[in-house]
Amino acid sequence: MIHQYKNNGYNIVLDVNSGSVHVVDDCVYDIVPVLEPILAAGLTGETAIEAACMACEKLPYSSTDIREVVEELMELHSQGRLYAPDVYEDYVGDMASRETVVKALCLHIAHDCNLSCRYCFASEGEYHGDRALMSLDVGKAALDFLVKNSGNRVNLEVDFFGGEPTLNFDVVKGIVEYGRSLEKSNNKKFRFTLTTNGILLNDEMIEYANKEMSNIVLSIDGRKEINDLMRPMRGGQGTYDLIVPKFKKVAESRDQMNYYVRGTYTHNNLDFSEDVKHLADLGFKQISVEPVVAKPTDDYALTEEDLPKLFEEYDKLAADLIERKKKGDPVNFFHFMIDLEGGPCVAKRLSGCGSGTEYLAVTPWGDLYPCHQFVGNEEFKMGNVYDGVTRTDIRDEFKCCNVYSKEKCKKCFARFYCSGGCAANSYNFHGNINDAYDLGCELMKKRVECAIMMKAALDES
Repeated sequence: MIHQYKNNGYNIVLDVNSGSVHVVDDCVYDIVPVLEPILAAGLTGETAIEAACMACEKLPYSSTDIREVVEELMELHSQGRLYAPDVYEDYVGDMASRETVVKALCLHIAHDCNLSCRYCFASEGEYHGDRALMSLDVGKAALDFLVKNSGNRVNLEVDFFGGEPTLNFDVVKGIVEYGRSLEKSNNKKFRFTLTTNGILLNDEMIEYANKEMSNIVLSIDGRKEINDLMRPMRGGQGTYDLIVPKFKKVAESRDQMNYYVRGTYTHNNLDFSEDVKHLADLGFKQISVEPVVAKPTDDYALTEEDLPKLFEEYDKLAADLIERKKKGDPVNFFHFMIDLEGGPCVAKRLSGCGSGTEYLAVTPWGDLYPCHQFVGNEEFKMGNVYDGVTRTDIRDEFKCCNVYSKEKCKKCFARFYCSGGCAANSYNFHGNINDAYDLGCELMKKRVECAIMMKAALDES
């Protein structure tokens, strides 16, 4: 399968199944799609070359140049770097039958929040239920469950999430202390992450987080007017002026590594590249600004009509980040991070984040859900940290969710980069986890194209 496109002056050819990327001239770009159906028809060697040359007779290139290009493409084909077969589909059966190993938990430390973000899927941290703080006993039981169900895996991930986890920071510290006590005797290593809106963040918390948290996620949407519109306090006050100095201190204290500022763009800021650039100009080097996922009736929801503008913004952002890199002031934008040589393992390429199988969310009461976005939907309650996963049918459904179980993914060039997208978005928009959130798919494909183009531009410089 071939995907080819033009971006920022580059002609790019992506061989989807091998992952090979080729930056080519116009002649090669025009001949690549001509040869594909000839090889698909089973023609080989000189027969295929002659058929391709005949099919290219009307192209504005000399017969000598055409033959030379066709021979080069045939050589790439023989090397498995172009027109490669799909070798992954047979792997799906092995994935479905493999032993389930849990490697990550999202602990809902607080079903409560001190903000009133307009787009919050968690309904101000309550997840459409009661306000609650996780107890230390539940947190300990969650880590016991993780250790018990992690098989031979050594490195385990635990995210402190909410609501706002700093509302329950003493329990965060207690869980970390308990986790450290489990490591040596169980041959495990916990990697803790804290996600915070920063309102309660203080020097003591920052110092503690720098000691114990492998990563910190700092929530901010960008420019002051955009952030304060969508992320106000419950009384309506803005938050930008309060959190920016704290977030700068976190980033600098961690040497601009192992954190990221994470924002959401909506219909209110279709020029979101300006928010990314604003965060970069503030000095942040690790940035993620992601599209909102909202009901079509929400006034801030993204629409299909917004796509051309959003595509333009991604192109503008990519060009800006290239220039920053060339000037020696690089910024990592999460959605443009792509590994074209190694990349995720096969299982990750096919099934994505591992929600419902390798990754589970834990409520303040200890209930288990496939991920934080399913919390509150009783249909997806899988069990609890004391009894384990009792709804194995839910687990097995997620285990079989992959790019080959989704019709929309089978012919999509980006499938091995997005791994089928978000199961929760699929469910919320289509009623099942084996569909795909269409608007999100279009944005993902654009981001992949920009990320590959950036690699080409920076490798050239």
